Amino acid sequence: MQLNKTQASDGYLWVRQGLWLFKKNPLAFLMLVFLYVFIAQFAILIPVFGVFAVLLLTPALTVGFMTACQRVIRGERVLPSVYLVSLKGNDADPLTRKNLLILGTIYAFAILLLSLIASAFIDFQQLIPLLTEQKPPTIREVQELYTGLGIGLLLYIPVAMVMWFAPVLVAWEKMSVAQALFSSWIACWTNKAAFIFYLLIWAALIIAVPFFMEALLDSLGARAVIPFIIPPYSMAALTVMYCSFFATWKACFNKA
Repeated sequence: MQLNKTQASDGYLWVRQGLWLFKKNPLAFLMLVFLYVFIAQFAILIPVFGVFAVLLLTPALTVGFMTACQRVIRGERVLPSVYLVSLKGNDADPLTRKNLLILGTIYAFAILLLSLIASAFIDFQQLIPLLTEQKPPTIREVQELYTGLGIGLLLYIPVAMVMWFAPVLVAWEKMSVAQALFSSWIACWTNKAAFIFYLLIWAALIIAVPFFMEALLDSLGARAVIPFIIPPYSMAALTVMYCSFFATWKACFNKA
């Protein structure tokens, strides 16, 4: 396995490659992302255990989606069961399953720790009415929201770096958990310029564009059509972003 060094402009190329992959089988990818979102939202209804279960299985689900990307490129059929390929598939083995569950446990406890740290800086009880649109936000509440988002993002970046490639390195390259986490960190750090550009593009497409569209439709008096435009756009954009994860893998790692 060889680590590649990319250019900053490759971040844009990864987005384009994600779109190319999505267009090869949009229904399959939309089905997979919708299924994941549905399961995650259902799990939230189960106190504590539901969220922990989703976080625990996130590495295995990541491998499943990346496997789906491989199959679409090869022109093969993709079914929802692809999510379980690393746990129950023909290529699954006890050590891989164990390491993926260890990764999931590390990820779950990392998110729990970040939540506890963030709660020291953010008053979530005051932000809940704002997030659920129960009342018009004040300037102070908007500032607190963006401050909270900024703090959460800064805290999550190191976790994202060690987890970005770790599941695939464990499942496909048979690395140990420690080696996979370290290799993922090195890959992200080595190609940080491309990743920064890549994430800025997705921040614009997933956050800024829907916000602008909603403001525009609201100003035109067409607020009633917002549910028919923004949610489908957001789901499609999220799915393309997931497809682009495979592009980051192919760009950063090659067989030696």
